[in-house]
Amino acid sequence: MTNNQQWQPPAGDADSAPTAGQNPPPPPGPYAPPAGQYPPPGQVPTSGQYPPVDQYPPGQYPPPAVPQYGQYLPAVAPQPQGWTPPRKPGLIPLRPLTLGDILGASFKTLRRNPKPTFGVSLLLQGVVLLLTAVVMGLVTAFAISRTEMAAPEDADAVAAGAAGSILLSAIIPFLFSLMAAGLMQGIIVLEVSRGALGEKLKFRELWRLAKGRLWALVGWVLLVTLVVIVAATVIVLAIIALVSQLGDASVAAAVILGIFAGLGSLALWAWLSTKLAMVPSALVIERLPLRQAMARSWRLTGGYFWRTFGILLLVSVILNVASQIITTPITIVFTFLAPLMTIGGDPTAAIIASAVTYLVLVAVTLVVSAMILVVQGAATALLYLDLRIRKEGLDLDLTRFVEARHAGDTTVPDPLRPGAAPAAPRMQGAPTAPEAGSPWA
Repeated sequence: MTNNQQWQPPAGDADSAPTAGQNPPPPPGPYAPPAGQYPPPGQVPTSGQYPPVDQYPPGQYPPPAVPQYGQYLPAVAPQPQGWTPPRKPGLIPLRPLTLGDILGASFKTLRRNPKPTFGVSLLLQGVVLLLTAVVMGLVTAFAISRTEMAAPEDADAVAAGAAGSILLSAIIPFLFSLMAAGLMQGIIVLEVSRGALGEKLKFRELWRLAKGRLWALVGWVLLVTLVVIVAATVIVLAIIALVSQLGDASVAAAVILGIFAGLGSLALWAWLSTKLAMVPSALVIERLPLRQAMARSWRLTGGYFWRTFGILLLVSVILNVASQIITTPITIVFTFLAPLMTIGGDPTAAIIASAVTYLVLVAVTLVVSAMILVVQGAATALLYLDLRIRKEGLDLDLTRFVEARHAGDTTVPDPLRPGAAPAAPRMQGAPTAPEAGSPWA
């Protein structure tokens, strides 16, 4: 059936009859005023109190709806309320760091401020290599010449003295390398900590911040080196004593003992090096004495041992694999080029080719070593900041300091410079100029 009757408006409302193509208006609410009227101010309207949209002239719209009790308006994007502190003012976001944050910021340290990091590391590595070559080369040449001029009956004694002098000559570059390693650890820790606040300091400014902590860093590096040397010496002497006491039948037992001792020492080294990995950062940033810095590192890594160990191991594996990929082809060329050129050729050309290849290998090794030193030091410093953020809420202090600095307030102390007077640190360039990739750009 079809209904041919059209809709009729209620009596007395003939003007509101819909024409063709219009929908009938909704039925009025129980307390609705006549069409086109609105409730008094302060009264909550009910359904049907507003006239249809079709009754408004073009360009005019009805007033916004006021929700009844228990009803909600559609979600509207919140408007910014005042100034929001930056989440990433510099090298890292001011929150607990993820693995990607640590890896990315470690490599970013190389290109963000290369002069005081990569440049100084490359310079120190070159000086150590040059000093080693000069000192040991001169002592070795003198020892060989003295051995050749010695009488036959004194040859053994002279040879032993020559070997001892060569070994002793290695102490000078070794000590210098310890000083260089301590200096670089302090510079990289300070670069990462100041970079977290958006600062980009020159080498002399970083050196000024590290003033008075160099010898503490050198002492720490020397202590670690001595522990490793003593442990290795004790293991070797124990194996030698076992072999000498039991005879040839104990060779297999000595080999097994050496394997287990090596594995145990490796596990002990991994545990201690991870628990004490934050010592350089505590020495430089918090300016603690060596003993307190060791205790501080031990407490910071408590509860986060496996995370810290895993990240440090991952960074080390990545860097070692990358260095092998770079240096192995040059080593292969150096190994096979000289013998090939000496076959039916000029020996002088073979010597020159070998020398050039060796120099290239040394140069590439220096560059790779400098990069590895910077990235590993940056990863350790980032882990230090991450541990303090997770355990002490350092991100809140850093955010407060950055917020106050950008607002011109110099009364908030720097949380990464304990004991310093409350003052806004000087930044290179414009104080409010953001670095590339910052949310302020």
